[in-house]
Amino acid sequence: MRTLPSRQVVLARHIPGLPGPEHFRVESVEVREPGEKELRVRTLFVSVDPGTLARLGGVDTYAPALAPGEVIASAAVGEVLESRHPRYAAGDVVVGAWGWREHAVVGSQGLRKVEPGPPESYSAELGVLGIPGLTAWFGILELGRPQAGETVLVSSAAGGVGSIAGQLAKRQGARVVGIAGGPAKCRWVLESLGFDAVIDHRAEADLEAAIRRACPGGVHVYLDNVGGSTLDATLACMASKGRVVVSGLVADYGVPPSQRAGLRNTPYLITHRLRMEGFVVFDYAARFDVARAELRQGLRDGTLHHREHVVEGLASAPAAFAGLFRGENFGRALVRVA
Repeated sequence: MRTLPSRQVVLARHIPGLPGPEHFRVESVEVREPGEKELRVRTLFVSVDPGTLARLGGVDTYAPALAPGEVIASAAVGEVLESRHPRYAAGDVVVGAWGWREHAVVGSQGLRKVEPGPPESYSAELGVLGIPGLTAWFGILELGRPQAGETVLVSSAAGGVGSIAGQLAKRQGARVVGIAGGPAKCRWVLESLGFDAVIDHRAEADLEAAIRRACPGGVHVYLDNVGGSTLDATLACMASKGRVVVSGLVADYGVPPSQRAGLRNTPYLITHRLRMEGFVVFDYAARFDVARAELRQGLRDGTLHHREHVVEGLASAPAAFAGLFRGENFGRALVRVA
């Protein structure tokens, strides 16, 4: 069989806290030819996702933990080099979950063919048209359901989920307030995304007071990507019968339970008749095509804006992953592999 030299990034050892270079290893491998109903693909982009950290620490979540030596899991988009599957041909571009690899042999399960376009457009399949965009879509439109005139607060508003969520809420006629870190991100949220107000959490000593100033009528819908003290501060600022949609807890990732900020403002759940719900976007997989079609239309007509934080080369993926937890990414974090 003719093999193809390649590289992949694997977990060197479990990560007990926050990630560092010692937790990853780049390996050289030989990738076999595809078997019956398989494809051999060349990776163009892979995603860098903070939610992967629990799995890398040996914890089962809604997906099983990774063992040392296993390839780091992520979404990926790539070009088909060879195909032994009737639905795919060499030259097709596909999206799947083969992880941090330069080349891979994949089956058709979970694989999605991408509409042809310029190479630079394919990264959007892992962002606004991928899990972040879908998370924003279902988090806002299915769970948050903002009404015209209500106030929607979005944390990590310059990130892949938050930036799309705020724009979707604006389409519903809501007043949208973002929380972001640093002047550049805050300026982009206001000027490029059209949010009504933004809070720079790095510049605020009292986040609860800042939320009250920005949301004087209370928060009707809060899309939470952060958790921790940000979630706790927002609970105290919710309007009666407000909805808290929890899509991510990046402030708690890699932090031992005993050191997490926790919640003190839980009485507001009762006094303000709040609903707080977490969700996993894969629960809505049967409707992904509908959501993706509308998100794609927003890109085509220029009404939906997004930003990507792209680093070059597969070997850069571990550093990009570690940077997520220091707030270094500005937009959806991706690695351009080829």
